[in-house]
Amino acid sequence: MDHCRNALRLAVAAAVATAMTPTGAGAEEGSFKIGVVTFLSGPAAESFGVPAWNGGKIVVEAMNKGGVLPKPYDKPGFGGLKIEPVVIDENGGATKQVQELRNAYERDQVDAVVGYVSSGDCLAVAPAAEELKKLLILYDCGTPRIFEENKFHYVFRTAAHGAMDNVAMARYLAKHKLEVSDVGAINQDYAWGQDSWKDFKASLAQLEPGAKAKTELWPKFGAGQYGTEISTLLQDKPSLVYSSLWGGDLQAFVLQAVPRGLFKDRLVVLSASDHVLQPLANKMPDGVIIGARGSNGQFAEKSAINDWYVDAYKTTYPGTYPVQPQYRMIQALLGIKTGVEKAMAANGGKKPSTEELVAAMTGLEWDAPSGHIKMALGDGHQAIQSNAVGRTQWDAETKLVRLVDIERFAAECVNPPPTMKAEEWIAKGFPGAKCE
Repeated sequence: MDHCRNALRLAVAAAVATAMTPTGAGAEEGSFKIGVVTFLSGPAAESFGVPAWNGGKIVVEAMNKGGVLPKPYDKPGFGGLKIEPVVIDENGGATKQVQELRNAYERDQVDAVVGYVSSGDCLAVAPAAEELKKLLILYDCGTPRIFEENKFHYVFRTAAHGAMDNVAMARYLAKHKLEVSDVGAINQDYAWGQDSWKDFKASLAQLEPGAKAKTELWPKFGAGQYGTEISTLLQDKPSLVYSSLWGGDLQAFVLQAVPRGLFKDRLVVLSASDHVLQPLANKMPDGVIIGARGSNGQFAEKSAINDWYVDAYKTTYPGTYPVQPQYRMIQALLGIKTGVEKAMAANGGKKPSTEELVAAMTGLEWDAPSGHIKMALGDGHQAIQSNAVGRTQWDAETKLVRLVDIERFAAECVNPPPTMKAEEWIAKGFPGAKCE
């Protein structure tokens, strides 16, 4: 564990140094400059933001070298354009991020921004990018509201939104006949937590109608101390505890809740939690139902691109393996590469304009380590992908938390169709869902 912490500290220092490196007036014709925004400090940095850029940095370096990634990603850079990353810390709140976004476009002259973990930040920066008429690629942030409440021309999200996570969790409970009488929920009090609980509760009402919401708790993002909430859940004794906590908040909750017996003799569902398994190690109890916001990490099925990514990450960061944050970052980078090269194929090989990139990205499909990605929602601006759910099991020999009893769900099984919002689709009983 000390080795992992030291590696993370070094990675944070390197990432911050990158973010502070002076940049030129703009990307040259033979290069493509991207602003990369992720948490480099704060409670979400260690388990999410820094690992995401660690994975991204490996991919950018390999792409720039060329001939390293498997086909069709073996061409150098983005269609021969050298990738120049400018790394920006997401910590500091939505108002700060809007200003940082403007700085990236106007001062640093980036061709596109790739970023954002927090749903609150995504909701704030998307309208700003649209106003500036600049390309913005959201690589994570889960709230469905980005494209369900707005129409954007210049904004894309290359990963599925959070409704998928909660539909998959409810389907997993039903498929494994895990009876639930009542549910206690603890979620962060902002868009991600609110939307996650709403979608899980509604999905459970369709698939496990006997289950009732008993307790709803709403700590602030970054609270860190959950003694009061744990006491309430212990007193109310729900048969299932659900949480969409993530990052440092989730780690703190588990470390505080396990010794008090909250995970004992009841089901615990952590909808977006694979990224905390390595730092928690044997502190994570067996049998916890885990999601990874896609077929990421241990849930990824064998493919050439996944084999390459896992090997490259383990070689660069021995003793660790890529999980949700790293998978989401490479998913975005491969999507941009595919979009740039599609646009260049259409314009005679020139560096594409923003409008040419928007046209190429709309409705785009590509393969990532997590499987096939389709920009199927939000008028071709919002991705869907497959999902998977499993349960934790400590492996004393390898000193890793393994995921077992895995169930996989096709993209069209757990994502709404283009004609419906997630909330409406769930409430109507998932019409048109294609589940194997």
